Amino acid sequence: MNRKPSKSASLLCTVVLALLVLSFSISVPILFRPFYYVQINALNLPQQTGWSTETIREAYDQVLDFCVLGKPFGTGQLAWSESGRSHFADVRGLFLLDFAVLAVTALLAVLLLILYKRGRLRFYRFGGRGPGFWAGVLAAGLVLAVGGLAALDFNRAFTVFHAIFFPGKDNWLFDPATDQIILVMPEAFFRNCAILIGVVLLVCCGALICFDLLHRHREKNRGG
Repeated sequence: MNRKPSKSASLLCTVVLALLVLSFSISVPILFRPFYYVQINALNLPQQTGWSTETIREAYDQVLDFCVLGKPFGTGQLAWSESGRSHFADVRGLFLLDFAVLAVTALLAVLLLILYKRGRLRFYRFGGRGPGFWAGVLAAGLVLAVGGLAALDFNRAFTVFHAIFFPGKDNWLFDPATDQIILVMPEAFFRNCAILIGVVLLVCCGALICFDLLHRHREKNRGG
């Protein structure tokens, strides 16, 4: 049975793939802890704080254990306040949201792929391009636009980010005297996280675009 290409399925697949690569890219610096470990000495944190590499790593691990695994909050040997713990509870909520989007979009992408492979679904090709192409363009355009604005003034972008995702709260404005974790998670670390997210996302977008172009090329060679 030669099914008619579905515009709605194509739009759904485009959104699903865009959210998949975005949520995956965000999860990389969260789940890949060695990314932080290599920065401990690269950013001269032991020299700047007077704490050992082991102390800094322990503090970071306990914060991530809380944010990702839901373990009791702590910062190792470093001081923390209830306000600081409250902020990381908010961060945990965002992390869990990202993981949920990643899981749901991954399942939907697999389901759509299975339906496509079995001939139960055909995607409409807007402008002659499939949903993978447009998902890559959409996600890449977003990260390039946001990245360009952040590059102009990262401090401003950092503030705007917190205003959007933590509306009405100021507990992200840490006092180093009471929440010493901020001394080992400086702005440079978050900037590097943003760069890593952007790089991973652009690589994923490039892969989606190339796959769609190659797939279309093979279809043409088969007379599709």
